[in-house]
Amino acid sequence: MKDLLDFLNKSANEYLAVSNIEEILQNAGFTKLEASKKWSLEKGGNYYVVKDQSSVIAFKMGLKFENNGFNIVASHLDSPCLKIKQNGIICVKNSTMLNTEVYGGPILASWFDRPLSIAGRVVIKEGNKLVSKIVNKCEDILVIPSAAIHLKKDVTTNPQKDLLPLASLTKYETVNDLLEQVFGINKDSIVSFDLSVYNRDQAKFVGVNQELLLSPRIDNLECAYTSLKAFVESNNENKINVYAAFNNEEVGSNTKQGADSTFLSDVLRRLVKDDEELNMMLANSFLVSADNAHAEHPNYMELSDPTNRVSMNKGIVIKHNANQRYTTDGISGAVMMMICDKANVSYQHYTNRSDQRGGSTLGSISSSHVSIASVDIGLAQLAMHSANETAGRFDANSMVEALKAFYESNIKFTDNEIEL
Repeated sequence: MKDLLDFLNKSANEYLAVSNIEEILQNAGFTKLEASKKWSLEKGGNYYVVKDQSSVIAFKMGLKFENNGFNIVASHLDSPCLKIKQNGIICVKNSTMLNTEVYGGPILASWFDRPLSIAGRVVIKEGNKLVSKIVNKCEDILVIPSAAIHLKKDVTTNPQKDLLPLASLTKYETVNDLLEQVFGINKDSIVSFDLSVYNRDQAKFVGVNQELLLSPRIDNLECAYTSLKAFVESNNENKINVYAAFNNEEVGSNTKQGADSTFLSDVLRRLVKDDEELNMMLANSFLVSADNAHAEHPNYMELSDPTNRVSMNKGIVIKHNANQRYTTDGISGAVMMMICDKANVSYQHYTNRSDQRGGSTLGSISSSHVSIASVDIGLAQLAMHSANETAGRFDANSMVEALKAFYESNIKFTDNEIEL
């Protein structure tokens, strides 16, 4: 999937990812809506809305839908990284370094000695207006040099001391001085910014048989892209298909643009006449939370569950957790398995070891705001939260096919029966 490689390479962070998703949606004929304006929706219409330039929800209005529910796939766009502080310059003699803080839970050591750059948004003043501009320096302009092993035996990483990207051997007084040099924006017009340092390594296929995907930000841009591709390519006249991609999952989702906000429920409410119709539709709706899973590691097999471990290139992963950190239950898991069987897509089951606490996904968060049946799925990968991650090359196609089948399903819940 060369298109997946292109998306990974172009989506340096959540702001660039949303820009790229918008381009795909617009090329597919979707109409952009403004949250602050009244919506005029038509059956058969395709629409999308963006929140804070970093989250997006798109939907297709089925030509024949009559309280038949929503088919929703949700993923997230953010990845662990380094964010630049507002007073973001540290100078030591003539060396200029960026003062950063850690976003999410990255493997810190993986960020050393790599080509890095800056992307995000810059807020500038134009007359009496504030304008937010998405920026990306597509050049290798930063590096975080390791201390030589001869000089520093302790490899413990202190984020405030060790994770300061080296920008120049020329002294810059302020971060605005540096941003003017990097982006060509007048430093006096810069008011604020949301900028991150990102890994410039390019997505590629590796392995003797080229069966592995090596890339930054696989978690979770792989699911965000494959679910988008399935959404755009599928059709369902009887349902409202919904694609949701949120920001801030890596830090808990409790932001205005995160899954723990009212963004999704606000959008769904605007698609129907009243609360009663919404509740009727939610009763026949289904949410797929798509976020990657830990593959068994050949060097650390003891880290995986004895019987519920998953492998790369063996199909999609259905994720289970007794404490509902994943939302899959007996019913929702069975629905997903039946959908995969009909589409001839392989699937695996994953749970954490019982003596390990796993991370939660946005599925459980979203379903706490929108009460519908939900399943957690993903793709098997290694090195999650590293600056470079590894996944199976062929699993992305499995995810697209599984989610296309889901989007084209007409799931109906009646008492103790589910009709597909």
